[in-house]
Amino acid sequence: MPANKYALIRYRTIDRCLRNEARPYPSKEELRSACEEALYGSEGDRISTSTLEKDLNAMRYDGALGYYAPIAYQRDKRGYFYDDENFSIDNLQLNDEELESIRFAAQTLVQFRNVPLFSQFDQAIGKIDDRLRMAPNLDTTQLDSIVQFENAAATRGSEHLQKLLHAIQGRRVMSISYRKFKSDEAESLSIQPYLLKEYRNRWYVIAWNSNRSDYRTYGLDRIEAIHEHDETFTMRSDFDADHFFKHSFGISKSNEAPQDVRARCNQLEYEYLSAQPAHPSQQLIRIDEDVYELHLHVMVTFELVHFLLGLGAAIEVTAPESLRRRMKEVHRTALNRYQ
Repeated sequence: MPANKYALIRYRTIDRCLRNEARPYPSKEELRSACEEALYGSEGDRISTSTLEKDLNAMRYDGALGYYAPIAYQRDKRGYFYDDENFSIDNLQLNDEELESIRFAAQTLVQFRNVPLFSQFDQAIGKIDDRLRMAPNLDTTQLDSIVQFENAAATRGSEHLQKLLHAIQGRRVMSISYRKFKSDEAESLSIQPYLLKEYRNRWYVIAWNSNRSDYRTYGLDRIEAIHEHDETFTMRSDFDADHFFKHSFGISKSNEAPQDVRARCNQLEYEYLSAQPAHPSQQLIRIDEDVYELHLHVMVTFELVHFLLGLGAAIEVTAPESLRRRMKEVHRTALNRYQ
């Protein structure tokens, strides 16, 4: 009998745990807890041990699933593992019904890629569309040998997304244990979460910190522990998610007003920037033959400086003067390291 969608989620969770090299030989209790977290988060229904045992048996012996998982038990480690280290249910071929469902879902997404509400997902939807066009049958066996897509490496902190989303929707105060990159110890903070934002494959939560009387941005990869309170909060009237990052370059915010940033570049860099604009405010103006000028109206933040430095000798910042001096000093320091 085909498994229901909850069972399929549990099977894939078990599969992921058994292939997790960072935590090998998960126990029955660890598998059960992982399945609970995948289905219900930190709250909600619980999964019985007998249900998990039935799942393990189904994965091993139920041919209707389309596989026989080589799940074994290591007595010395007191945990489960795959007897075939190359096995994964993700590597199995999909049946016609599953292929058609994926095609339909992908084509539906593509139809909405230009809708403003989904504009932040345009790049991800574009990748789905590209794969669908090149492999209509979703058979990437030969495709992977001639086309390499960019894959984002998994980052820490994504396990907090569900709890934070739940807290934002319910307007609930949260306590987090937060450790900055330059700190040896974590700090306990009480926050009011307002917005989740992804930047360069990392997730951040923008929250009101009542102790600082200011909005703060916290990287999820630096959150070591998280707890949702029963206490609720009222969203401040001065917060507008659509405009909060309007003049930001990246994830950082500044109390300073946005500035007109100008940098000269050659035609090659002009073509790159034309194909993939650096910011919605970007303008490119031709000054002379093979001389172009990049205009941005943004806050001068760490991410902006990092972006400009990444262009190296291809650009020269001309305004504002404070940014030009900053760029000159960073380049001078870098040059001294090579002397």
